[in-house]
Amino acid sequence: MVFRKISDDVKRAAIRLSERDLLSLQDILDCCGFSERTWYRVMKLWRETGDVINQPRTAPGRACHLDREDIDYLLQLLRDNPNYFLDELVDLTRTNRFISAHFITIFNELDRAGMSCKRLKRIASE
Repeated sequence: MVFRKISDDVKRAAIRLSERDLLSLQDILDCCGFSERTWYRVMKLWRETGDVINQPRTAPGRACHLDREDIDYLLQLLRDNPNYFLDELVDLTRTNRFISAHFITIFNELDRAGMSCKRLKRIASE
């Protein structure tokens, strides 16, 4: 059988039919249109979590070391003096914000915030 999305309501209805012994397992599978493997996976999830959908545990990727205020601080520093090097920004965040972040982290956060070399050159020329 090919992958297809089975709605959560159909899964919950199938579980209710099974728990109340209204239909046999084969009739439930035929009625709802999913395989026995899917049924047992949904039932396992239902018993473990109380829900029929698998909730993501955490956000994907590594945790951010810099919050929005820290990024705003870095952006303000660069607006005031666009000639800062990354190692100087690391030192400033360490001494003024008490954050120990690698220069790659600062570079990535500035990149995500839309700060580019081109933009820094434009700020410096103003």
